[in-house]
Amino acid sequence: MVVKKALKELVLKHAMLNASQHNGKAVVGAVLGKVISENPKLKKNVKDIIKVVKSSVEKVNSMQPAEQEKELKKFKIKKKERVEKEGLPSLPKAKKGKVVMRLAPFPSGPLHIGNARMVVLNDEYIRRYGGKLILVYDDTIGSEEKSLIPEGYDLIKDGLEWLGVKYDKIMYKSERMRLFYEWAEKMIKKKLAYVCLCPADELRKNRREGVECAHRGQVVKENMKMWKDMVDGKYREGEASLRLKTDMQHPNPAFRDRVLLRISNRKHPRVGNSYHVWPMLEFSWAVDDYELGMTHILRGKDLVMEDMMELYIWEKLGVPKSKIPKFLHYGMLKLKEVKLSKSKARAAIEAGALSGWEDPRTWSLQSLRKRGILPQAVRNFIVHMGMSLADVSVPAEILYAENRKLADSMANRYFVVLEPMKINIEGVKSPETKKETVAPIHPGFPKRGERKVPVDVDEIYIEQEDYKKYKGKEVGLMNLFSVELGAKARFLSDKIKMESPKIHWISRPNVKIKIIMPDGSAKEALAEPDIRNARTGDIIQLLRTGFCRVEKEGKDMVLYFAHK
Repeated sequence: MVVKKALKELVLKHAMLNASQHNGKAVVGAVLGKVISENPKLKKNVKDIIKVVKSSVEKVNSMQPAEQEKELKKFKIKKKERVEKEGLPSLPKAKKGKVVMRLAPFPSGPLHIGNARMVVLNDEYIRRYGGKLILVYDDTIGSEEKSLIPEGYDLIKDGLEWLGVKYDKIMYKSERMRLFYEWAEKMIKKKLAYVCLCPADELRKNRREGVECAHRGQVVKENMKMWKDMVDGKYREGEASLRLKTDMQHPNPAFRDRVLLRISNRKHPRVGNSYHVWPMLEFSWAVDDYELGMTHILRGKDLVMEDMMELYIWEKLGVPKSKIPKFLHYGMLKLKEVKLSKSKARAAIEAGALSGWEDPRTWSLQSLRKRGILPQAVRNFIVHMGMSLADVSVPAEILYAENRKLADSMANRYFVVLEPMKINIEGVKSPETKKETVAPIHPGFPKRGERKVPVDVDEIYIEQEDYKKYKGKEVGLMNLFSVELGAKARFLSDKIKMESPKIHWISRPNVKIKIIMPDGSAKEALAEPDIRNARTGDIIQLLRTGFCRVEKEGKDMVLYFAHK
């Protein structure tokens, strides 16, 4: 990709601006989000854009603060842009202590990395304004493909707790059905809704063609009787629905006489078969966003139809403008390597293809926790991407970079070889004296001490990849000595040259461990004995391999791989 001057300047501007807002250190994810937001067309080449962003961030972060400030002035950035913090714009007409927002998870499984955006953004705003956050389980009966599961409620709470989200109240839509029915009857009596018996295909055809069905002209009394029959279970699924009266010539066919409530006889995990009529998403929120006093609602931009429906219902029912919440939208944020589907994950778990919701392939918050992804890294990743309306697909490396910054200082270092290749080393002077070497537990924190790594020059294991790459060349065996690499490696010196490639290794005695990889596969590996000092829950770094979380300590040690 040929990088144009205009693109370089755009990226550099946002890198400089972001550095000025974060103590001189720009963040790749935050800069990328701002660049895409300013020029959405760039999302088509996001992989190439990320390279430009990384380069600019490295350049900016290497500058002294005075130099950054001098360069920033060249861009003539408005004062408002300069003071904006954390990538999140201010909430319109928000007052400290008066903001009320809600989380609306559907309990079909745990929260995953895609759901985390909704959760974190709401929580961040509540923290900023000192407001109230309500957890409302959106547990009305939905489509058959998207079903509720009993364990979904606790899995969601567990994920929120891990993310550090504090909510003021828990509510369940399944316990508010009588309220939805009251609103439905209110709308029937005000001639705003009617019971329709049209088959689904006919209903769709009429809406598409802008044709009013025969039921639209029914009088209130008739609609009320039919409505009561719906609630009493006298209609079967698909035979009747309550529809909103809108303009059948509305330019958007999807907005024409939309369904408000429909019949479903499926058993609910909390209320069983107590109800036969269930509200559609936008109707239930028209009720609850008003009744619960919401001031601001965050939504994906694909849900603007919900905005239209809520506003229309409130207008027709005479809701005062002062009681109408502000809507804010954001574009879709995807990780390129991730395909998210709770229904498919659940089916795979039931079939035994996935080990459970903690399986790394689900990308649930539980699976991220098991891998050693820190909750603050998830929060930083989302906040830095901001509230951009642009749809963007970024590599998981952006999330991993945030985690790496946090995990690096806490992770003790160890040698582990995943694909061992045995070599013998010839020419070592006094090999009987080289029974062990020492290496820092963490090079950045000398006070943590050193670890002793056993050495047997007749049995050294290195990665097969390193052997293929450096065979016949001089390499440094980390914290040991330098050799010319071969099946029979030749000892060169007790000193390792600065310019020589440094590779990790394992000798004997060693221990066998298991590492669960992000794709669900398990790898057997050889590790230095001191790795057994790590405890369950510890995040460690396998030198030159990556970060892991200890799942099981002791003799049969199991690690979950996080990232490089």
